[in-house]
Amino acid sequence: QVQPVESGGGLVQAGGSLSLSCVASGRTLNTYNMGWFRQAPGKEREFVAAIRWSSSLTYYADSVKGRFTISRDNAKNTVYLQMNSLKPDDTAIYYCAAHPIGSITGLNYHYWGQGTQVTVSS
Repeated sequence: QVQPVESGGGLVQAGGSLSLSCVASGRTLNTYNMGWFRQAPGKEREFVAAIRWSSSLTYYADSVKGRFTISRDNAKNTVYLQMNSLKPDDTAIYYCAAHPIGSITGLNYHYWGQGTQVTVSS
């Protein structure tokens, strides 16, 4: 069993940056493909970014491309999401997920964290 745990959320002004981290308890994340998702109030959960276990391939939603960077440090069992040039529309609960079933950009993952709140003020 894998339990991802997110951290790093908070309140930031538009144009600012935040860095989210995802650490897993239970077992190593090293062989899992990982994803970040978000859910804004009144909206459905959506894909943000994903990374293959080998870090060789990354994927981004069009809305965050060029502003967000996903990375991982397998030695630290941690996945990161660096968020720059934040906008009020980025306000959401951000979730880390491990081990997708099917498409790495889809919502069907085996393991989900509890989420961390990101609020961007205008």
